[in-house]
Amino acid sequence: LEFDLATGVVGQPLVRQQVMKGVREFLRNPDPVKPLVMSFHGSTGTGKTYVSSMLIRYLFQSGLQSPYVHHFSPIVHFPHAEHIEQYKESLKRWIQGNLTNCGRSAFLFDEMDKMHPGLIDVIIPFLGPSWVVYGTNYRKAIFIFISNAGGEQINDVTLALWHARKDREEISLQDLEPAISKAVFENPQSGFWKSGIINEHLIDFVVPFLPLKHHHVKQCVVSELVQQGLEVRPGLVQEVADSIPYFPEEEKLFSSTGCKTVASRITYFL
Repeated sequence: LEFDLATGVVGQPLVRQQVMKGVREFLRNPDPVKPLVMSFHGSTGTGKTYVSSMLIRYLFQSGLQSPYVHHFSPIVHFPHAEHIEQYKESLKRWIQGNLTNCGRSAFLFDEMDKMHPGLIDVIIPFLGPSWVVYGTNYRKAIFIFISNAGGEQINDVTLALWHARKDREEISLQDLEPAISKAVFENPQSGFWKSGIINEHLIDFVVPFLPLKHHHVKQCVVSELVQQGLEVRPGLVQEVADSIPYFPEEEKLFSSTGCKTVASRITYFL
């Protein structure tokens, strides 16, 4: 996993460091006091979903297809605000049932920025250091929250540090945490708004995904070509990378869509 994070995930030194620290410490402990809870933040296309699926692939033989991996999307599973009480009950029962089947289950909550505020608090009893919840021993479970919220603030801080001539390898979690906290945990539109998950400090690792530069996008293009079994032509790599919009307007430093549109753009240029 460490090797694949280093070679397969471009431009994200903090991600590699935080994810490996969290997973290594957690799996080495035969008797953890609470589940592992990680929260991934960053703009579109910076690798949040990719890293979470990579992590799951290493933990479960069938990866995301494993019966012990459960994926929630607010748009799919919790679309109507007026049904929030019903969703709370279903979500609590669903997690409880799955943890009864397998204490080492993984739960992925996608697009936390679109989650109805208050809904996620129903899972608080499963995240903390209590010994048993509803007769279930659940302390070996893994919870991953994925969110675009905080992406803009991470981008602003990264840009400011670039202007201050600080390399992305030198950016620390301390540089980014205040901005993420403000954008995610103090935002009335966020699924974490006034959440007990935050107030009770139940998130073990906040993982920031930095905006990607032009040379990172080129690496994504190369990876995608290799994956599709296509010839890696420098001209094509350059064309695809150049076709993506970059910001800010003056410097054009960071990709507006990360590596998200790389695959579709390759098809267009072939």
